[in-house]
Amino acid sequence: MKEKRNAPLAEAKPKKQKNSASPSKPKNAPKKTTSQPVNGKRVNSQNKTTGNKKRVLGAPKSNNKRVKRAPLPKLKIYSLGGLNEIGKNMTAFECGEDIIIVDCGIGFPNDDMLGVDLVIPDFTHIQNNIEKVRGVFLTHGHEDHIGSLPYFLKNMNVPVYGTRLTLGILENKLAEHKLLQNAKLHNVSVGDTVLAGCFKIEFIRVNHSIAEACALAITTPQGVIVHTGDFKLDTTPIDGEMMDIVRLGQLGREGVLMLLCESTNVERSGHTPSEKNVGVSLEKIFMGATDKRIIIATFASNVHRVQQIIDASINHGRKVAITGRSMVNVVNAAVRLGYMNVPEGVLIDIDEIKKYPAHKLTIVTTGSQGEPMSALYRMAFSDHDKVQLTDKDLVVLSSSAIPGNEPLVGKIVNEMYRRGVNVYHDSSVEVHVSGHACQEELKLMHALIKPKYFMPVHGEYRHLIQHKELAERMGMDPQNIFVSDIGKVIEIDEDGARFNGTVPAGKVLIDGSGIGDVGNIVLRDRKNLSESGLIIAVATVSIKEGILMAGPEIISRGFVYVRENEELMSATKEVTTSAIIHALEAGVDDWGELKNIIKNAISKFIFTKTKRKPIILPILMDL
Repeated sequence: MKEKRNAPLAEAKPKKQKNSASPSKPKNAPKKTTSQPVNGKRVNSQNKTTGNKKRVLGAPKSNNKRVKRAPLPKLKIYSLGGLNEIGKNMTAFECGEDIIIVDCGIGFPNDDMLGVDLVIPDFTHIQNNIEKVRGVFLTHGHEDHIGSLPYFLKNMNVPVYGTRLTLGILENKLAEHKLLQNAKLHNVSVGDTVLAGCFKIEFIRVNHSIAEACALAITTPQGVIVHTGDFKLDTTPIDGEMMDIVRLGQLGREGVLMLLCESTNVERSGHTPSEKNVGVSLEKIFMGATDKRIIIATFASNVHRVQQIIDASINHGRKVAITGRSMVNVVNAAVRLGYMNVPEGVLIDIDEIKKYPAHKLTIVTTGSQGEPMSALYRMAFSDHDKVQLTDKDLVVLSSSAIPGNEPLVGKIVNEMYRRGVNVYHDSSVEVHVSGHACQEELKLMHALIKPKYFMPVHGEYRHLIQHKELAERMGMDPQNIFVSDIGKVIEIDEDGARFNGTVPAGKVLIDGSGIGDVGNIVLRDRKNLSESGLIIAVATVSIKEGILMAGPEIISRGFVYVRENEELMSATKEVTTSAIIHALEAGVDDWGELKNIIKNAISKFIFTKTKRKPIILPILMDL
């Protein structure tokens, strides 16, 4: 249903008086006022303003003298994630005494973050200025845009605004963290405008790989900022709702101060294919696999993709089972809120799959990125308690590997081939299209918005630079393009825009239930343990008497196989004994100092013999 949108309100013009001069205004005539915005209040399109339209400010002119008006508050823009990285998207806008936040996502650990589960932004600056925060505004429901909110809202319970599906997915996350009851969640619809302090935030429809993705038009005292969120131009979207290029073009004509535009696919020329292309490929796969059970792995939040899988299954008389916690949560939320059309009886519980012939089943699962312990990973390595893969199965990876995940994906693909499983993936069959804009769509966004300033976001450094170059090719002044980094502040006032200072920013690591208790030193130790192993030296010492009472015993883990290196272990024991005795004879009576002496002696000896640096852990007991 097409949404109604009224034209901008025209400025009132004084009526002309025939054959007479214009009446003079009283010196102290009251100025026109508008109602003050109320934090968190939503207004409809009837109340929309005209962006950067010029208007008279200050008192009326009198006797040709200029009356100075107070300067507008400076606008500050800084990202706490999503720059020089993929994921962890979070951008703050600060003006006067007000701060709003766009998105609050998670990142995924790289190979150096051993044992780490998730990466979230550093919230220190926001927490220190929490009294200014008017709300968090969500562009869509993907993990890299909403995944950090449970950790954010634990200590900062501020209003959160998003569309129904976005908040439906978020509610599951907050419920798991026992935060849902007190959360201040506010549903908005495409086209709504929310007042938050001195900001007005309008939600504008864009296409993406999840329903109800939005760009945001943020009206500030300095002008209008457009944040695209994640988008692409899909002229044949699954839900029939195309990106609102009319409204984006209208904003461009009215005047946009700055554009923040995603950069994920800036390296790809042309246009991003339509999601419906995947439906055509799925139909061909189902037609050619009439004797096989079909297992399809995709992103849990790709509701449109899951809908097409269900549609194809219905067409071919198959039941559909969902596995993987995040997949179950998202599908349940989408069905409950009416974003997926699933006839009754099509979805079955994963526990019921043995009741049906294999060729009458489709299983939709998580694990398309090869994540260890995901449902597909456990299937591939025969660790799934419900699904065992055989040569009668066809596995479809309906995704492309996120940069850095290629080895993980390759690992499970190899394992499935080893088991005789047929595997289709994007390089062989068109079973995935991106949800992000390629070069021609990015050019369209720039042409529609025509911003004065531009800040590329949502990408690694090479993406940001290539997006900068794309904007320059379209005629934008390089001086007006800001390639930023997390924590770097862009300041805008009536004199222009510039970098000015930084705020605390970085990565906070989540390991199990621990938040931020794993840092660089712990990661360094884990890396050393994984590469060089551990040597433990245990001894009983009487510091008062200066005597080695028992030991030392040398224990090796992950360094060498002790039974095959008894000579090295014996020599290490002698070095340790000698170091302890000499230290006690020299009068060392501090436990910390004695441990350091033992550690240094063993470390030097082991490096001399093996050129390796295992972690040395002395354990001393006192009698």
